[in-house]
Amino acid sequence: MTTITSITSTMAASFLGSFVEVVEAFTIILAVGVTQSWRPAFIGTGLALFVLAVLVLVFGPLLGLVPIDILQFAIGTLLILFGMRWLRKAILRASGFIALHDEAKAFAAETDALARQSADRRADFLAGTAAFKAVLLEGIEVVFIVIATGARPGMLPYASAGALIACIAVLVIGFLVHKPLSSVPENTLKFTVGLLLTAFGIFWVGEGIGTPWPGEDFSLIGIFALLAAFSFIAVQRLRQYHDTHMEPAR
Repeated sequence: MTTITSITSTMAASFLGSFVEVVEAFTIILAVGVTQSWRPAFIGTGLALFVLAVLVLVFGPLLGLVPIDILQFAIGTLLILFGMRWLRKAILRASGFIALHDEAKAFAAETDALARQSADRRADFLAGTAAFKAVLLEGIEVVFIVIATGARPGMLPYASAGALIACIAVLVIGFLVHKPLSSVPENTLKFTVGLLLTAFGIFWVGEGIGTPWPGEDFSLIGIFALLAAFSFIAVQRLRQYHDTHMEPAR
């Protein structure tokens, strides 16, 4: 049954997950355009979008042949693994065990690498390849997020809308400020997305095996809250351990 809760949660998860992926792809595209030229950046991006469209057109209809309970269980399992990977890294970053991700540093590193290649005759090809790989890899993750968050019948259009809004938002903001979106709290977004995707994964696995969730879609809020509470406790404990046992030697 389609409810406001399921629509809102689906669009929010798809938007946030896609936003993070698009920011990472945009950073590399911008580095290619600024360092080399916009021609290879646009060509690489266009080719990647074409490949993504072909993949969706070829494999998208096959999903309709899979029974919904099997599809939800399979996607839910993958979503738990995918979300826990993001959540694990977010917890380790928040507790100080891993350095915070910085799009400005990523932009500088990519720009420096492209600048060193600028004297190469293959510079345009290498720059276009960098844009192609960035858009293709991040795009595949966006497609997976859309399919996973829209696994319930009737939810795919809403998940797609969330991803599309995220793409438009990143492009508009990025081209207006014409710099990497370093001001976006990406680590906070990844923490939130990790929680959302893991919550969706648990929910879909339960749906796939016929679990009668109390409150139906509202149980997503409870799952999210429990995961968030556990994650914040983990951050506090790990941060205490980090501060106590990993202080620099004096």
